[in-house]
Amino acid sequence: MRSPILFAAAFFCLASLAQASQERTAEVTADIVYTTVEGRELKLDLAQPADRSAPRPAIVAIHGGAWRAGDKGDLRNLLVEFAEAGYVAISPEYRFCPEYTFPAQIYDVKAAVRWLRANADTYGVDPDRIGAVGFSAGGHLALLLGLTDVGDDLEGAVAEDAPASNVQAVVNFFGPTDLLADDLPMISIPLRNDFIGGTPEEKPGATAAASPISHVSKGDAPILVFQGTADPLIPTSQAITLASAMAEAGVPGRVELIIGAGHGVSGPELPRTKEATFEFFDLHLKSEGAVPEFLKP
Repeated sequence: MRSPILFAAAFFCLASLAQASQERTAEVTADIVYTTVEGRELKLDLAQPADRSAPRPAIVAIHGGAWRAGDKGDLRNLLVEFAEAGYVAISPEYRFCPEYTFPAQIYDVKAAVRWLRANADTYGVDPDRIGAVGFSAGGHLALLLGLTDVGDDLEGAVAEDAPASNVQAVVNFFGPTDLLADDLPMISIPLRNDFIGGTPEEKPGATAAASPISHVSKGDAPILVFQGTADPLIPTSQAITLASAMAEAGVPGRVELIIGAGHGVSGPELPRTKEATFEFFDLHLKSEGAVPEFLKP
């Protein structure tokens, strides 16, 4: 039987992509190798505006699938929509559990951000204005991109002169925020344990480090969260706890609880949340003076 978390994530992606317009003015390049880990090439898809007369802000879009499945290609049309809106957008693949446990996944998406900065001139990217959006497990990884830095020891093996891996704005669609929480539904517990490579009792340090809530601090990137109140996998408390931590630390953003929504967005909420996502990134990545000095790499 197909895992509900995989079905929900796939449903959201397919529903979102179905609204892609027929006329495309973006250029797409697929399967670009962004890093090699233990002899394995990891690839990303990239979309960029046809007009590249000036550097553009960029978006890293991260697919869901319980950290164990999914495909970067699921977000291809979303990348195009970002490109048509004036962004350079990438969707990276990352290593899956249970073969690869945390922190392999965050190592990989951080490597994708560093690749984007290293190739900023080639693809017309403003390296000071990069955002991340993710869905389910991808939302969790997007949060870690916005909340962690080199001091959190989640960078992997990188050269001292490597570009920074931080991002300047985050949108999280129904991704978990606290993997140590005692109110996780029974269906989510084995998914978390496979991701961590053990239970919280067996690996308390890793479970805490993998929890975005552990890293919230003053100066973090602005965050927008969408969370359904009927999500069978991620309790509403996960979003509320994050909102409280953001408020205490002074991190800008907001959390939206979508009444009756499950692990995904559909119906009239789909275009509304997509529009809100674009508006949030425009505000924090395009506006004059939107990125303060302390958020720049």
